[in-house]
Amino acid sequence: MSHVGVPRGTARKRRSLALLTTGVLALPVLAGCSSDGGATAGIAPQDVAVAARDQVAEGSTVNWAIDAVPTTLNAFQADADGSTTRITGALLPTLFPLDAQGRPQLNPDYLESAKVVEREPRQVVLYRINQQAVWSDGREIGAPDFVAQWRALSGRDSAFWTARNAGYDRIEKIERGADDLEVRVTFAKPYADWRSLFSPLYPKEVTGSPDAFNDGARTTLRATAGPFRLRGVDKGAGEVTLVRDPRWWGAPAKLDSLVFRAVAPKDRTEALAAHQVDVADVDAATVRRIAQATRDRGAGGQPPAHGPGSGTDPAAALRSWAVAHGSNAEEAAAAQAATEKSRAATEAYAAEQDGLRGYVVRKSLEPAYTQLALNGESGPLADDRVRRAVARALNRQELVDTVLKPLGLPARPLGSHLALAGQPAYQDSSDALGGQDTEKAQALLADAGWTPEGAVSRTDGTKAGSEAGKKSAKDTEKAEKAEKKGTEPAAGKAGSTDDGKSGDGTGRREPSADEGLYIVGEDDKPGDGDPAGSFTHVLAPAPAAAFHSSALLRQAGYLSDSGISEDALAGLTAHDRRPGGAAGAYAPVGTAAPARVAGPGRGPLGKDGKPLTLRFVLPSGPGSEPLRSVGDKISAMLESVGIRTEITKVPDESYFQDHIASGDYDLALYSWPATAYPATDDRPIFAKPVPATDGSLLVEQNYTRVGTDHIDQLFDEAVSELDEGTARKLMKQADARIWAAAGSIPLYQRPQLVAASKKLLNVGAFGFGAPRYQDIGFQKPQSAGAPAGQKK
Repeated sequence: MSHVGVPRGTARKRRSLALLTTGVLALPVLAGCSSDGGATAGIAPQDVAVAARDQVAEGSTVNWAIDAVPTTLNAFQADADGSTTRITGALLPTLFPLDAQGRPQLNPDYLESAKVVEREPRQVVLYRINQQAVWSDGREIGAPDFVAQWRALSGRDSAFWTARNAGYDRIEKIERGADDLEVRVTFAKPYADWRSLFSPLYPKEVTGSPDAFNDGARTTLRATAGPFRLRGVDKGAGEVTLVRDPRWWGAPAKLDSLVFRAVAPKDRTEALAAHQVDVADVDAATVRRIAQATRDRGAGGQPPAHGPGSGTDPAAALRSWAVAHGSNAEEAAAAQAATEKSRAATEAYAAEQDGLRGYVVRKSLEPAYTQLALNGESGPLADDRVRRAVARALNRQELVDTVLKPLGLPARPLGSHLALAGQPAYQDSSDALGGQDTEKAQALLADAGWTPEGAVSRTDGTKAGSEAGKKSAKDTEKAEKAEKKGTEPAAGKAGSTDDGKSGDGTGRREPSADEGLYIVGEDDKPGDGDPAGSFTHVLAPAPAAAFHSSALLRQAGYLSDSGISEDALAGLTAHDRRPGGAAGAYAPVGTAAPARVAGPGRGPLGKDGKPLTLRFVLPSGPGSEPLRSVGDKISAMLESVGIRTEITKVPDESYFQDHIASGDYDLALYSWPATAYPATDDRPIFAKPVPATDGSLLVEQNYTRVGTDHIDQLFDEAVSELDEGTARKLMKQADARIWAAAGSIPLYQRPQLVAASKKLLNVGAFGFGAPRYQDIGFQKPQSAGAPAGQKK
C-alpha cells in the first residue's frame, strides 16, 4: 500500500513520519478485551507462493511496483522511505532479519555467530563474520565497516546528517577480535536491542566521511553485498535496476535483473492489466477487480457482468437503438455518440479484466497498526477524563470489521501499542483503559464538567450550569407560558449575537478553502414545525429544560446511588418524545431549537456555554475512502455520548506535516510500523513532551503530546535490561500505562494486499518477514507429460 505524506517500511531508521495507508486504511472491542496473552488480536500467516529453488526458472526480469523512486539510498537519512528499505534489502547486509513472527534471526549469509560474551563491567558483543562475505568490489566485510558506521551514527559528529542514533550512542568502542573475521563491540551502557544495530550495514566508503554519507549514497552505492548489485537509478523513467551480483557467495539469484518501477497507487490496476509490473501492493478496489476478472470471463463473447455497460438491460438497449436511429437528427447523433463512448469504455474495461486474470492476490496483515490519536496538548482533550471517555465510547470491533472483514482477514481489535499479535511480546493490555461503555463515558464527561446544561449559551452574563445561572421556578414558569402562547424566537444566524458577531466561543481554527468541513450532528432533517423545510443549524443547540432534568437525574443516579425512580425517568423520556418537542424547551433569542435529539447521548454536551466539539482531521485523497469510513463511524460513536466532531478533510500531501506533526488536530487516524525492538523504536513515540527554551513543546515523535514520567522510566529500564523476559515484562507494564493515558487508541493491524503474477514464486504478502530476493523467480515450464492437475 501507499502512504499519505509519510514513508512506510523500516523501523530501523528514524520513525519521525507516521504511516497512513490510502487503500485500506489506507488504512482499524474494548468490551471484549482481556489480558490473556494474544487472545484478542487476530493472527494472519504469511501468504507467499513458496517453492523450492529447483522449481524456479533461471533468468528473466521481475518488475516490482514502488510508490516513487527513492530520494536517497541511505536508509539512515530522514528522507529515506519504504522504497529505500525495499531496494537496500536486496543490496546490503541485514544481520538479523525478522521471521514471520517478528523475531530477529541471525543471517548465516553474513554471520557465523553473534552473542553477548561479557556483561560486567561492560556489555561486550562478539560478531563472527562469514568468511566468504565480501563487498562487490572484492574487499572483505570487517571491523572497519562497523567502526565507520558507528562513528557516523553515534551522534558525536554533527557533520553527519543522520536521522537517528539510538543504540549507536551507547557504544564505547569497536575493535578487531582474534582475527579479521571477528568484530568486538563494547557498550558504555547496557543495550538490550543490540541486534538492531548494523542493519543495513554500509561499506566504509559510504559511512567513512560526512560528504560520502550525506551525498555519496543518495543515488548510487559504491559497493554492495547482496544477491544483487545496483546497475542504476533512472528518475526520468522512474526505475531502479538491480542485476545479479557475480561476487555473491550465497545461493545465486534466480533472476537476471530486478526492476523497481515507480507506479502511483491510483495507476496500479492499469499497470497490472498492461503487464507493466509483476508484483505490487494494491488496495481493496484492485483486489475486487482481480477477483471479478478471475470468476467472470464474459462467457459467450458477452461483456463482463460488472463495469461499464453491465447495467444496460435489453429494454434500455432497445430504447437507445431507437433514439439513435430515429428521425430527430440531433437526438440521434447524441445517442450514437453516447453508444460509441459506452462501447469503447466497455471494451477497455474488458481488456483490463482480461489482463488482470494473470494475477493472484496474496493477503496477510502488515507489520503496522492504525490508531486513533487524541491530541492532549490543549483543549478538551488535555483532560484525561475526556480522552478516556472518547476511548470508552468506541466499539473497536465494529471499526475492525469495517476494514478487515470484507477482505477475509482476521478481524480482531489490537490490544497493544508495542507488539502485534503473533509476536512473543504481545499481550492485550487494553483493560488498563476499559472496554466500550456508554454510561461510563458519559459519567467521565460529567465528572469533567461537560453536561447538556453546559452547552446552553447564557445572555445574562452567568455561566451555563453554574448555581447563579440555574433556572428558578419563576423563570421556568415564564418559559412554559411563552411556549403555550406559541412564542417563537426570531430567526437569526446560529451562534450569532445581535451585533452579528459569532458567539460560538469554540476558538478553533477555520479550515482553508481546500479543506472540507462537516459537523457531525448537524445533518438532522427539519422538524415538523418548519413548513419551509429549512432551519438554521446551531452548533450548540439549546436542549429542552425537561431533557436537562432527565439527563441530570440519570447522571445523579449512577454517580451517587441516589435512588432516582426509573418511573420518573420514564415519564420524562415519554414527555420529551411528544409531538412538537419537550415542554419547557427554550433557546437564546436568534437560535432555532433542533428538530430532534439524536442518539442515546441525548444531545450535545458543553461547559460554560461552549459545546464539546472536537476537530477530526482526515485525508481527502481518492485512496483514503476506507479510512474516512472508519472516521465516520468514530464520529457517530462519539455523538452517541454527546461529543460532536468537525470532520475536516485535507489534502494527502499536507495531512501529516501540516496537521499531525504540527498538532493542528484534536482527533486523527494514522499508523505506526511495528518493531521487534520497542524499547528503542517506540520510546520517541510515547516519550513525555518537554518544554523547549523558546516556550514550545519538544515532542520527539509523540504527536499526541500525551506522556508520563513513569512511561519514560519503564522504557529506560527495558532498553538496558539484558534479560529478555524481564525486558518484556517492563514493556508490558509500559503498554498498560500508555493505554491508561488514553492518548493513542490502537484499532487494527493493517491489511497487506499484494497482487503478483500467478507464475511468480516466493513472492507475496510477507507480513513481518523479509523477502529472500535470491529465491524469487518465475515457475519453470512443466515438462511434457506432467499431470494436468499438478499443483503449481
